[in-house]
Amino acid sequence: MEVGIGSYTFPWAFGVKRYAQPKNPLDAVGLLKRAESLGVKVVQICDNYPLHEVATEVLDEIADLSREMGITIEVGTRGVEPKNLLMYLSIADRLNAKILRTTFETPDKKPSLNKIIKQIKQVLPPFEEKGVYIALENYEQFRSKELVSIIKRVNSPFVGVCLDTANSLGALESLEDVVNRLASFTINLHLKDFVVERFKHRMGFRIIGRPLGKGILNIDQLLKVLKNKGREPSVIVELWVPFSGSIEKTISKEEKWAIESIEYLKGRLKNRSNKGRPRNEKHDKMGR
Repeated sequence: MEVGIGSYTFPWAFGVKRYAQPKNPLDAVGLLKRAESLGVKVVQICDNYPLHEVATEVLDEIADLSREMGITIEVGTRGVEPKNLLMYLSIADRLNAKILRTTFETPDKKPSLNKIIKQIKQVLPPFEEKGVYIALENYEQFRSKELVSIIKRVNSPFVGVCLDTANSLGALESLEDVVNRLASFTINLHLKDFVVERFKHRMGFRIIGRPLGKGILNIDQLLKVLKNKGREPSVIVELWVPFSGSIEKTISKEEKWAIESIEYLKGRLKNRSNKGRPRNEKHDKMGR
């Protein structure tokens, strides 16, 4: 599994609507430089940095820089309207990206399952020709069973799941059920950790983001299920950092969480890799 970051690793640094904006917002070039400093090889640029609004010369700069750094680009958008998907296929081709992550949700539309299937099938030939995969992200709009139904009915190896470890909580689905149902189709993983806390007045709960390893997400079990299903998706670390009173403090915390999360994930993946190696005296001593 290749570890990566995305524009939703640093959403506050890019800018969150209806909140104070950063003085110097992060952009795609800055995100690539963050990836290089963190030692990761995948960068996913999603809809909070809309690539269709970026000048072609900037897209070319992103493509050139990613090649120089040896970093793989993935792109992201929202919605499954054919016109939008084809526009992002062109962007993906320009950036040499092989994964286009998208959601079913757009600000003003929630299409039916039959319409979604029809729209995806309409654009499949050029995606297959270019070798670009469509990764449909699980969201609260549809339950995971419905997402499986869409993928099975589309019936293409170029359409799979972007498995997010928190989004389906909004559909009252347990993570265990979602992972077991979607793992076989997963081509991209959005890894975010969280806790569920009761309000002080005891009436209700809230879900709060945490750095990887500091929440209730069982990362080892998740990776085990994916491996058992023969899946080796790119792993994009995402963060739900609570607003900390000012945009400057929040961005600072976001940066710290990103560093902590990447270090933790690399350690978990290294431990899993070492478990498969023959044991010897050296390994025994190092493990103690």
